[in-house]
Formats: sequence, C-alpha cells, structure tokens
Amino acid sequence: MTLPLTVAFFAVVFLTSALSGIFGMAGGLILLGCLLLALPASVAIVVHGVIQLASNGSRAWLSRQYIAPRIVALIASGGAVSAVALAWLGYHPDVTIVSLLIGVMPVLVWIPRRWFHFDASRPGHALACGVIAGGLTIAAGVSGPTIDLFFIRTGMDRRQIVATKAAVQVIAHAIKIIFYAGSALALSAGQWGAIALAVPVAFLGTRAGNGVLRRLSNAHFRYWTRWIVTVVGAVYLVQGLMAL
Repeated sequence: MTLPLTVAFFAVVFLTSALSGIFGMAGGLILLGCLLLALPASVAIVVHGVIQLASNGSRAWLSRQYIAPRIVALIASGGAVSAVALAWLGYHPDVTIVSLLIGVMPVLVWIPRRWFHFDASRPGHALACGVIAGGLTIAAGVSGPTIDLFFIRTGMDRRQIVATKAAVQVIAHAIKIIFYAGSALALSAGQWGAIALAVPVAFLGTRAGNGVLRRLSNAHFRYWTRWIVTVVGAVYLVQGLMAL
C-alpha cells in the first residue's frame, strides 16, 4: 500500500475501533464497508476479522470483569454449528450479498422490544443466538444488530453488554478467519505487514472508546447505537440495491 493509503487505513481502524469501544458495534460495520471498496468480499471479511479480533479482544480484556462466560460459551457453540453448515454448503460471499445482508440488519433495532422474548441468559436462547449471529458473521462479515436482540431482556447494563458481546465476537471473528483462510493468500506480504501494524492501533482506539463508554448513560448508549447503526445500514442497503 502507498503511504497515504496506509495512513488512511490506520485512521479508519482507530476511529472504528473507538466507535466499537463505545457502542459494542457500528465500528465494525463501517470498517468492513471501507475494506469492501478496495478488496474482494472474502478477502475484506478476513482482514476485517483480523482487525476486529484485535479490537474486540482488547475491549473484552479491558472490561473482562463484566463478561458472562456461560453466555459466551453457548453463543460460541452455536456459531461453530453455523460455520460447519456453511462450509458444507460451500458458501462464498460477494459484495452485493454482503451489502444487502448488512443493509437490512438495522431494521431489527427499531422493532419494539415487546415483540421479542429472547434472553441470552437462557441456554436455549444463547445457543440460537450463536447459530443465527454466527451464520451472519460468516455470510456478511458482521452480526452486531442481531446479537443485540438476545441481550435486550437480560437485565445487563451497558458495560456487561459491551464486554460479553466483545468476548462473543472474539470467537466469532476467529471462526470467520479460519473459514476464509484460503482468501488470505490473495494478500501480499506488505499488506499483511500493514494489517499487523494496525492491531495496536485498534487497541488504542478501543481504549479511547472505552473511556467514553464509562461516562455514557444507558439511555444515551441505546439511543445513539440505534441511530448510528441505522445510518450505516442505509448506506449498505443503497450500495447493495445499486449493485443488483
């Protein structure tokens, strides 16, 4: 990559990691969109997975005392089931499919909570969350809004939600990287070098966002999450429809 492009890449990684550090998602949606502008879908998903693995890993570490390990284990198990199923089907993404899938996800954050009775603290629901969100993570690269549906009735506060989701996403991105490992061969040594250097940048961004999260109220957290995800999703939806 050229120097200006590398600098722009680092800036996007920092800002999107900070955004995810605050809201637990949204940053990953934006980062994937930027990567899709320059890379094939499967390659973009791998790079996105590596950066988000670092971002979510640092977020999970910084908030480790708030993680609910049982929920993480159950959701991760469901995600593994989806990975096996998609591998058996020979799934391969393209930009149009990814854009359309992500574009419709924000609809979920506007559906009234009373319509849903999902609760990630219940074993069956956590496993279902893993199957659904795990499948979307591999198929579209992200699944944040879907995971949220299973946390709205848990009674967890914003710190517990962000921490537990971060731990879940660490495992989900690891599975995604393994699923598309063959696509990583399309990247040059120089590109992988830039990605490796972006890992500490993601950590710094997450740390900055975590500081903002501590000062944010639960009401503001939910309000801004909803609007940011909706705007990003609308952009993806328009791109996907134009590509049809």
